[in-house]
Amino acid sequence: MKIFTDKITFKTAGNCEIVDITGKTTDILKKSKIKDGILNVFIPGATGAITTIEYEPGLDADLRNLLYDIVKENEDYSHNKTHDDMNASSHLRASLLGPSLSVPVDNGKMILGKWQQIIFIDMDNRPRDREVVVKIIGE
Repeated sequence: MKIFTDKITFKTAGNCEIVDITGKTTDILKKSKIKDGILNVFIPGATGAITTIEYEPGLDADLRNLLYDIVKENEDYSHNKTHDDMNASSHLRASLLGPSLSVPVDNGKMILGKWQQIIFIDMDNRPRDREVVVKIIGE
C-alpha cells in the first residue's frame, strides 16, 4: 500500500468563487504513480467546500445563486455577534457541501463522469490564499 500527499495552492476572490481543480488533481495523481485506490481532496478551513459539478458558466452561476438563496448574507446570525469578520453565512454555506471528496482511482485515472469536474468553492466574504490537500492511497 502506498500513500501520496500533495497540495494545490491558489488565490481566490471569495464570495462563492468556484475554481475547477480537476486538472491539478489529475496532475497529482499522475505524479503519485498510484494505479488503483482512492484519491481524497480536502480543504483545511471552515469557509471552503469541495464537490463535483459540470463546470460551465451556467451551472457556475446557478450554484452560486442557489447558495445565496439557501443562506442569506445579512441575517441576524449569532456568529456575527461575536466575531468581527461577519462571515457566518460563509461558514454555513461551506458546511452544507463539506470540506472533502473521495474519488475512486482505477488504472491510474480518477473515475469521474464525462461532465463531472472537481471544484473548490470559496464561501468566505473576502479574498483568501487557499491550500487544498490531495491524499492518494492505493497501489
